[in-house]
Amino acid sequence: MRNERRLAQRTPRDPAVLGPEFFDRDTVTVARDLLGKVLVREIDGVRLLGRLIEVEAYLGPDDLAAHSRGGRRTPRTEVMFGAPGHAYVYFTYGMHWMLNFVTREEGMPQAVLVRALEPGPGVGRCGGPGLVARALSIDRALNGTRLQPPDLYLIDDGAPKQRIIVTPRIGVQGTGVWEKRLLRFCVDSQFLSRPLPKRLKKANPGERAAALARPYGRVGSADAAMRGNRRGSLSLPLRPAARRGV
Repeated sequence: MRNERRLAQRTPRDPAVLGPEFFDRDTVTVARDLLGKVLVREIDGVRLLGRLIEVEAYLGPDDLAAHSRGGRRTPRTEVMFGAPGHAYVYFTYGMHWMLNFVTREEGMPQAVLVRALEPGPGVGRCGGPGLVARALSIDRALNGTRLQPPDLYLIDDGAPKQRIIVTPRIGVQGTGVWEKRLLRFCVDSQFLSRPLPKRLKKANPGERAAALARPYGRVGSADAAMRGNRRGSLSLPLRPAARRGV
């Protein structure tokens, strides 16, 4: 509750909606730049929102952990081959919906998976991709949707930059060298899908060489670290919303 009050009480700014050009770039760059942005879901005039704190990049067709590996084009992956700036939503484990953002130019099937949000007022737990979809009522109906108002979109409200921490992705065992690729991007937060090792949370620019040599992952660049380590608070003029389930 204290976190929700803090999110709701900030002075409003003029947020900018991210357009398709934001997503029409290198997927790793998009993934890093998504951290700190606000995901907004509108349902019947009610806005549910959360700040992006954890994402993963999927670099098909070369990436063996991507649905589009080897150029695999199926009814499920068709959205990934389309224009950037669309939602790719799929069902997994017979119980969870997963939200992704399509990146790169049309025909290059890459995407960024949303793993965790810092939940806004009235939003349930978002510490995992399945929880994100459940808290924001995201399901197959949004697959292929343009990431623009009113249904589902992202905004930049000018929140302070945070140090980016980079690790291997979660749950991609058995994908060869891609299992160890550093393609999970997050910031230090209590809302992550998986806690960070203390050595990564406390690393400073002088300790980066040691962090890079360890098997779990690395922290972001020194210039990113020096921009500050404050958690941004949602600053949108959005009223609290009732929690909704799928």
